[in-house]
Amino acid sequence: MLALSRASVRFATAKVPTSRFSSTVATSTPKAPRFKWTKRVLKGSAAVGLAVFAWTVYESRHPLPQFEWDHSKETIAILGTGWGSTSLLKDLDTENYNVVLVSPRAYFLFTPLLPSSTVGTVELRSIMQPIRFLTRFKRREILYVEGNCTNIDPTKKVITVEDSSEIQGAVSKSEIKYDYLVVGVGAENATFGIPGVKENACFLKEAWDARRIRTQLLDCLESATFPGQPESEINRLLHMVVVGGGPTGVEYAAELHDFLNDDIQTWYPDIAGKFKITLVEATPHVLGMFPKDLIQYTERTFAENKVEILNNTMVKEVHQKDILVLNKDKELETIPFGLLVWATGNTARPLVSDLISKLPKDLQNQRRGLVVDDWLAVKGSKGSIYALGDCSATKWAPTAQVASRQGAYLAEQFAQLYALKREKSKFVEEGNKPEEFVQKLQPFVYNHQGSLAYVGGDKAIADLPFGIHLSGAMTYLFWRSAYMSNLFSLRNRVLVGFDWLKAKTFGRDISRE
Repeated sequence: MLALSRASVRFATAKVPTSRFSSTVATSTPKAPRFKWTKRVLKGSAAVGLAVFAWTVYESRHPLPQFEWDHSKETIAILGTGWGSTSLLKDLDTENYNVVLVSPRAYFLFTPLLPSSTVGTVELRSIMQPIRFLTRFKRREILYVEGNCTNIDPTKKVITVEDSSEIQGAVSKSEIKYDYLVVGVGAENATFGIPGVKENACFLKEAWDARRIRTQLLDCLESATFPGQPESEINRLLHMVVVGGGPTGVEYAAELHDFLNDDIQTWYPDIAGKFKITLVEATPHVLGMFPKDLIQYTERTFAENKVEILNNTMVKEVHQKDILVLNKDKELETIPFGLLVWATGNTARPLVSDLISKLPKDLQNQRRGLVVDDWLAVKGSKGSIYALGDCSATKWAPTAQVASRQGAYLAEQFAQLYALKREKSKFVEEGNKPEEFVQKLQPFVYNHQGSLAYVGGDKAIADLPFGIHLSGAMTYLFWRSAYMSNLFSLRNRVLVGFDWLKAKTFGRDISRE
């Protein structure tokens, strides 16, 4: 036994004789993994992406020093921090001009996701970008004044600004001179003179509107579960009425449906199944600006989701607990509600109406806004005042997309004006007459990039160029990606993406402040 063991050891430790065959076997190496290079590329891409993300975040928190005001340069005063004004400010070369920005709202609001914020799909601050995050990154200092512009003097080229803060200092009113004025103050909600709208309805245009809607919605739910509440009152409190069949009204009704069915039904089992949503529209169909097939898809989806659409129905009066409508049969009908959201029509702000009255009546003949020429200059202002967005009366729809394009165009326009003035100065220095200098500026041209709308149940519709119409769940993913890419900053994209993930994982937040 011992001899066998020793023999085994000697056999195990003996050298294997080499030969031309054994050398081949001994030196062969294992094959490389099939996806070795793919893994390396993915790891490298992830590292580069992380580095770019980190650098972008660092840059966003460390602005560079800015040039001081140059009093030898012309001053552009911009009113408002909406889509048009912010787009202009983003692209404007501040090395060529001094810039003053006046607005009571110290942030840019991504309004397409405002309906989502009313039900907690996204947090309101996730779609808000402080305006100083933009002004601080321009080459030259921008004077931002948080206040309301209360008067425009087109003759003296002076605007009057009043402090809109709750806490004010020794000075709360000031006058600011300008060489060019850009009016981008947007519009107000139109009530069409219907009694009771302002007193009893919630609008959906600003951040405070979204907060008010959310508070009243949760108030209705809690009041409906109060002990001893009559059944008729429960039905009224749980009846949510939306007036307006445009994109804002449709998307809010869709978000409200998701909130009530996905979240409230779980946490309020006593009133589950008693919710009712009604959309009131004065025209024959909702989303009148969309193609017929997408309108029909939206109406079918709403019917499946039990969202009632009352077409050809006009609101006549609004009371504290009900509305009086003229239905499609031309009969008066009373509709009780717990929450009423008014999402229809725009009208000019008092500042815009006052400016219109100071300009030639034959040139300013539109009550809905300032009439502009092909270069967005306000007619009758001698080229010193421009208007964009909802406060202007143009042939284009009052949408965020149009206002954003107008702002980018005006930034380019001011760059061309600066260059032309330098050329004109050189032209005159060469002995030519100033009136012989010809300015050539391209007019504004709008190219529609398409329209999107969320219709509930993780479904959306899209009207794209070249006659492409999309609808369904895949379009919903496209809707989200399009909005994500159009958010103002990386900060907003990260916050909104996290909100979507949080809502999908844990549900929407049903608490209130």
